[in-house]
Amino acid sequence: MGRLRLLLLLGAAALGAAALAAADEEGNQDESLEPKTLAAEDQVKDHSTGTRVVAGQIFLESGKSDPQSEDEENFHSQEEEKENSLEELNSLEMSNLLNKELEEAEIQSPVLTAIGGTADGEPCHFPFLFMEKEYAECTADGREDGRLWCATTYDYKKDQKWGFCETEEQSNKRRQMQEAEDVYQTGMKILNESSKKAQKKEAYQYLLKAADMNHTKAMEKVSYALLFGDYLKQNIQSSKELFEKLTEEGSPKGQMALGFLYASGLGVNSSQAKALVYYTFGALGGNLIAHMILGYRYWAGIGVLQSCESALTHYRLVANHVASDISLTGGTVVQRIRLADEVENPGMASGMLEEDLIQYYQFLAEKGDVQAQVGLGQLHLHGGRGVEQNHQRAFEYFNQAANAGNSHAMAFLGKMYSEGSDVVPQSNETALQYFKKAADMGNPVGQSGLGMAYLYGRGVPVNYELALKYFQKAAEQGWVDGQLQLGSMYYNGIGVKRDYKQALKYFNLASQGGHILAFYNLAQMHATGTGVMRSCHTAVELFKNVCERGRWSERLMTAYNSYKDGDSNSAVVQYLLLAEQGYEVAQSNAAFILDQKASIVGENETYPRALLHWNRAASQGYTVARIKLGDYHFYGFGTDVDYETAFIHYRLASEQQHSAQAMFNLGYMHEKGLGIKQDIHLAKRFYDMAAEASPDAQVPVFLALCKLGVIYSVQYVREINIREVFSHIDMDQLLGPEWDLYLMTIITLLLGTIIAYRQRQHQAIPRPAGLRPAVPQQEPPPEHQPPQ
Repeated sequence: MGRLRLLLLLGAAALGAAALAAADEEGNQDESLEPKTLAAEDQVKDHSTGTRVVAGQIFLESGKSDPQSEDEENFHSQEEEKENSLEELNSLEMSNLLNKELEEAEIQSPVLTAIGGTADGEPCHFPFLFMEKEYAECTADGREDGRLWCATTYDYKKDQKWGFCETEEQSNKRRQMQEAEDVYQTGMKILNESSKKAQKKEAYQYLLKAADMNHTKAMEKVSYALLFGDYLKQNIQSSKELFEKLTEEGSPKGQMALGFLYASGLGVNSSQAKALVYYTFGALGGNLIAHMILGYRYWAGIGVLQSCESALTHYRLVANHVASDISLTGGTVVQRIRLADEVENPGMASGMLEEDLIQYYQFLAEKGDVQAQVGLGQLHLHGGRGVEQNHQRAFEYFNQAANAGNSHAMAFLGKMYSEGSDVVPQSNETALQYFKKAADMGNPVGQSGLGMAYLYGRGVPVNYELALKYFQKAAEQGWVDGQLQLGSMYYNGIGVKRDYKQALKYFNLASQGGHILAFYNLAQMHATGTGVMRSCHTAVELFKNVCERGRWSERLMTAYNSYKDGDSNSAVVQYLLLAEQGYEVAQSNAAFILDQKASIVGENETYPRALLHWNRAASQGYTVARIKLGDYHFYGFGTDVDYETAFIHYRLASEQQHSAQAMFNLGYMHEKGLGIKQDIHLAKRFYDMAAEASPDAQVPVFLALCKLGVIYSVQYVREINIREVFSHIDMDQLLGPEWDLYLMTIITLLLGTIIAYRQRQHQAIPRPAGLRPAVPQQEPPPEHQPPQ
């Protein structure tokens, strides 16, 4: 009897473990992203033995076992062990247990019951026949009110047995949601197909209507529009309420946005703990921006313990998505414009093309200027520099230049046909023709495209030798695509002997040209230690670079345009979100706007918040931000006056970034003895270093040195006793007994010279009066503050 009980306990435990394992596996697949992250890590770890590179991206060989299949094999092996242990159980007891499980499963399976009609309470029969058509689910056919119903027997016409599948309340709710979906789709269609601001505003009116009807996706769009002021009036409080409602419904976008509000203290009291919770839930729901924010927080140690490996996990997941979206024609250009540089140096080029300049290039292109046609084609193909991406315009410009015999235009037409789009149909044959024409003319873009055709068999048979040959030709001319694909072939050993050092070399060359997939592949190699020493820090920095090229980077330009249009509140909120994602330029721009007393935050909070973002930007190596930190501690902006901390920040900027401004400020602090012992000699040394570091610093340094010379002379005079010096001087012994006659003679000669000079001036012919240029007078730097 005891043995039977023991066997029963073992059987129950085994069944429970099996159920838990199945439940865990199902829950992990549906809800958690962590197992996917681990799977991605396992894929990366096997690169050195069984991988391939497609379009510049590293993948596992199809023949190799992937982590998921290994998990399944482990799961099945565990099941077999459990089954073997269950064989020892009594067959009668086992059958009873199984029957009980089946009965519970039958009880739990939902049965649709008819409501009202002629068969109230009877189960629906599927399929059922109505109007000579079989229905496997409830239908609204035959009803004007659109309410779902079902038959309880097979032949409705014969038996007339039916009932509703939903209550009237459920029916109304379903119809309302369908109406909301129709309104949402109408708004999205207008939004996606229009580029005019008035039509986009109209689209958001539809989205507002759908959001009022509790449509989740519409609420997401509207809440972000209210947060950023995109085509709707900015309203932080209304957006917060929508985010809270979305969070209650489990929306990852709502969770991420609510985390952002708590992190930045917009509309709520700032709480980094709550922000971390919401970011975590958003990331578990699959929100890539939440993953990116968590990656940056773990990398910088913001609100969490610094962990390179955790940062690597989050950044790698986002980078995988970004890299998979990259096409052969490349992604959009990320335009990083610093507001501080624009204001302090108005003449500095921001990289944006003026409208007049674009029109001038268009005029040249219309007149047949081939270089202008190719340049405008590339601008419209990739977007950036103030030009929106437009494949139709790019195709037209490339066509004009190609007809004129330009090899670069031919190669880019080949890339457009190879990739395919709404404007250009995908055609390997047409792409191959353009690539061949360009390659025959020695164009590296055409050579690289031809190499891709032979590597993947696009329009030609696969030929690794020819692919390698054309990639080498393109790489020798410095074309990044050729370098990337050459690195991929060496990495994977296709057409050549596998050589990780050569792969690393060509990936590095391609990364210097800014190719996003080169950064991605280098990150994978450093993350796994393939061909290089494993470096988590290097891998994270490279993955971060890839993540910052994602589609969300377009908001950098949206924020900049908002600032240029005079909407600082909208700009600062957008920059703050990008700053949370780790964009250094967004951190410095957000701090710059807050420094100007942005009205969206309280007047007493602007400097402390600006200080926070200057600090984050400085930790990423931005020199101006480091100097700003010194200024804030020097003057006591957002913190207490602390000369020692200011001195430390200036010294870091001087030593690490060789900033002339920081050197000048250090000289001033040494001169005045602020935060450091007064030392005029060290002050002169730092002033001299500032003049050497930047030509712009030479004039202020000259004035500072003049002032320093006067101070040094005064101090010297104070330190010596003048009376004692003169008492020791014997003029009779020094100049002779008649020294007073010599002195009077010299004075008489000087006076005579002056009188003669004045008389000659009066005899000169007078000139007509004219305007004399005013000599600009430069004020010396103030006594108690370093020049900014």
